[in-house]
Amino acid sequence: MVADGVDHVAHRHFPDRLIHGAGGALQGSQLADGQLAAGARGKAARIFAGEAHAAQRVIDFGVLDRRYAAGQHHRQSHGTNDYPHRFTLPPSKTDGPLIKLFRTMEMPSLPPANHFRPLHLRLMMGALRSAWSAGVLQPVDLSPERLRAMAEKDTGLTADLSDRALFEDKLAVLLPSLHEEARLTDFGRLVSHGSLLKLMKDRLRFEAIMAEHPEIDRIELAPPVIIVGSMRSGTTRMQRLLAADPGFEALRLYESQSPVPSPDVMRAKAAGRRDPRIAQAGRILKLLVSINPAILQVHPTGPMEVDEELGLLDQSLSSAMIEVQKRIPSFARHAEMTDDTPAYRRLHRLLKLRTWFEGSDPTHPYVLKTPQHMQDIAALNAVFPQSPLIFLHRDPVQLVASGASLAWNQMVIQSDDVDPHWIGREWLHKTRHRLETVSAVRQQIPARRQFDLSFTEVGADWRGAITRTYDFLGRELTPAVLNAMQAYMDRAAREHRHAQHRYRLEQFGLEAGDVRDELSRWTVDAEPLAA
Repeated sequence: MVADGVDHVAHRHFPDRLIHGAGGALQGSQLADGQLAAGARGKAARIFAGEAHAAQRVIDFGVLDRRYAAGQHHRQSHGTNDYPHRFTLPPSKTDGPLIKLFRTMEMPSLPPANHFRPLHLRLMMGALRSAWSAGVLQPVDLSPERLRAMAEKDTGLTADLSDRALFEDKLAVLLPSLHEEARLTDFGRLVSHGSLLKLMKDRLRFEAIMAEHPEIDRIELAPPVIIVGSMRSGTTRMQRLLAADPGFEALRLYESQSPVPSPDVMRAKAAGRRDPRIAQAGRILKLLVSINPAILQVHPTGPMEVDEELGLLDQSLSSAMIEVQKRIPSFARHAEMTDDTPAYRRLHRLLKLRTWFEGSDPTHPYVLKTPQHMQDIAALNAVFPQSPLIFLHRDPVQLVASGASLAWNQMVIQSDDVDPHWIGREWLHKTRHRLETVSAVRQQIPARRQFDLSFTEVGADWRGAITRTYDFLGRELTPAVLNAMQAYMDRAAREHRHAQHRYRLEQFGLEAGDVRDELSRWTVDAEPLAA
């Protein structure tokens, strides 16, 4: 066991966490694996109690302005953690360091990746390096045998049966790619280690819960409504609009990040306490935004905000965010050729688990969306053969530029060597590959299950777009539902009014004409049609 002092710092400053929003997880596994020798425990405690505490103090006095949707200030006490739907940027201090950092996106070239190394991150990693150098803690070990042994030891479980072959196949490609291609910093390696360890622990716990409660698999879910579109095509807005209807179910960010309830979560539910995953998601987002505030410009979110099912697909190493966060082209090409049907079967079962845990009405369809659905639309269609599919489209130049900007803003968190021109080429390839895949598979899906909307159409007249969507779904669009959707749009405009996602295609080594030529097959009046 780790000494009490180290354990306290580990849980306070390096708790189990999933970094999403672009996705990986930072865990306290480095501090909680029980490998310290008895004589080294006091030394480790002094290292972390000093340097890690200093890091946390810097974060606590940072510049995040966390607010309720109604404008109330965030309150946090020992017994209560109330988080807003999304975190917002300070409406004042327009010349502060955050705003100056945002303006770098307007420059002809992007700042170097090591520009995003604030004091608290340097202190935090300095504490870890001190412990590694002193032999107090073992350096990050990304070997599959070590990760699995730690997961089994931490959980006391060994059975990992569902889609195990798919997971192991992907892991065998991912780990060398992380070592040889990703160019990770020590922080990036720590994040990768924690992410993979968390996935393995979640998989073990999932098997245990499903075995103990066979009634979960017997739940009959209504076919989900699935939004399919490229990254940055407006899928988030459409999902959150539909999720405003109480007749639909949707995942919150904290549920997507940690889709398998841990024993602590189970105990909290039994005792009537707040789900600890909510506070956990808040801490993660707070840390990420303190490193690169621009991620909230790219994807505004918060612990209670409706979000995509990335964390559920991540359980099978099938999440698109793995590729967004790290330069891993070998893994990306392998994933493009892999049949992800087992991953979507697991996704379906995880939705049943969430329905059971929350006591939700299984007749209320889930609203799902993630860019991964484009690449894996054949697997998606095989597992959800009755689901209505809403396809969103956007000008290809904007798709590639905005997607590349998202990837760059994620990669600089974990690497000091991020090549924006490589990201531009990669996201041009990813966009074309996904459009080609969707074009081929759509021909095999009945037309009655398909509906198309454009990014500009929804932006210009969301009410008209929603009315047509409800006609397609055969659902009644009531005044109460429209009012709820309007409330979401008002809240989104209010909370996001000071942030603007800025990017230029040229920053990623691409020209608009070349991108349009490359994707001309899917361009009709500046809207790419994946059909």
